[in-house]
Amino acid sequence: MSTNGRWYDADAGPLVRPYAMTGGRTKPGPHGVRFDLIALVAVDPAGTDEAAESLLGPEHRALLGLCRDETQSVAELAADADLPVGVVRVLLGDLLEAGHVKVSRPVPPAQLPDERILREVIEGLRAL
Repeated sequence: MSTNGRWYDADAGPLVRPYAMTGGRTKPGPHGVRFDLIALVAVDPAGTDEAAESLLGPEHRALLGLCRDETQSVAELAADADLPVGVVRVLLGDLLEAGHVKVSRPVPPAQLPDERILREVIEGLRAL
């Protein structure tokens, strides 16, 4: 519903549509980076510049604020910022390209050691 040209929800108050936060984009960055829900995001100390941060939108700054104290996953950021995951992914793409954040991607299951090998190592250690 629109009241005086502003979107408004009786329970939530004024609303900003997700496409407005992302500039209509649905994919992060020109490279189409994909952020897993469990990817870890941390502020890059080399990329922190107050002048550059002041040019960012409020949602970008909110995500940086959430990451500033501790590393968080994409899912945690979405929950804490109360934003849809798709929006958070696009905003994180912007922050990554600008050098404000570092992202540690989870290890793909194919690169994890085989359970059989781990059991053999444990048995070998017990035998010592």
